[in-house]
Amino acid sequence: MAPQKIIIDTDPGQDDAVAILLALASPEEIELLGITTVAGNVPLELTTKNARIVCELAGRRDIAIYSGCDRPLKRPLQTAEHVHGKSGLDGAELPDPTMPLQDTHAVDYIIHTLRREPPGTVTLCPLGPLTNIATALTRAPDIAGRIARIVLMGGAYFEVGNRTPTAEFNILTDPDAAKIVFGAAIDLTVMPLDVTHKALTSPERNAAFAAIGTPVGNAVAGWTGFFERYDITKYGSPGAPLHDPCVIAYLIRPELFSGRKVNVEIETESELCLGMTVADWWGVTDRTPNALFIGEVDAQGYFDLLTERLARL
Repeated sequence: MAPQKIIIDTDPGQDDAVAILLALASPEEIELLGITTVAGNVPLELTTKNARIVCELAGRRDIAIYSGCDRPLKRPLQTAEHVHGKSGLDGAELPDPTMPLQDTHAVDYIIHTLRREPPGTVTLCPLGPLTNIATALTRAPDIAGRIARIVLMGGAYFEVGNRTPTAEFNILTDPDAAKIVFGAAIDLTVMPLDVTHKALTSPERNAAFAAIGTPVGNAVAGWTGFFERYDITKYGSPGAPLHDPCVIAYLIRPELFSGRKVNVEIETESELCLGMTVADWWGVTDRTPNALFIGEVDAQGYFDLLTERLARL
């Protein structure tokens, strides 16, 4: 089977970085056409810098990187340095990147690529706020029918929220963009907190990354060791959720995951529930299902896949 063509839309972030590395380490399953960056975990200037740092770490200066939207559609930007550190990639000392940044805006690149490639052959993989994707869909509605599927990290149902009592960070950062994407009638798979909070780091799993003994392994161990401190303190859990690589792992080993096709609506008006992903998990409404909402993961299989693939780089 030919590799799946994907575009990663991202706001690195340590877990975004691991997701990018997993894609680069999996050429049999993944053809990474390009990386688009968006403001999220840190401002756009840093997310774009970090994407280039990660590609250089992997020895992939050939990957085209496009800078995108620097703020949400309608709201001020909220960032997450308290989780990811000032740089967004705290935990590993890596040199500033020297590889070029593409001149084309990320939104224009997404539109052009979807129009250029045969319909139904490109999967979009958003790992951060959905601003770039929503802007592309709004500016060029014709691309919706050309997208193979969107597999994204964001939202929650049983876990409810990690940035507010009712909202997950990526969706809360730009709920208006999320509403556009979830309402676009595109094949949509969602990796919410419900599944990512079952994919926890641990001393043993971090040690396995370090035992790879390469710059990539050392960087990943440093990143996971850094950002897990926040979640351990917040949740009292033994480790931190490695959120974003779930998106790429699903493309490579979908059998590691299970979920349910449900309707998911995005709350954009409520003061209390802004950014909530209202998932009709029990089918109590007559709303048409619009997303495969993932709820379970074979966590050890997931970390085994990460360790095996990262060792290739």
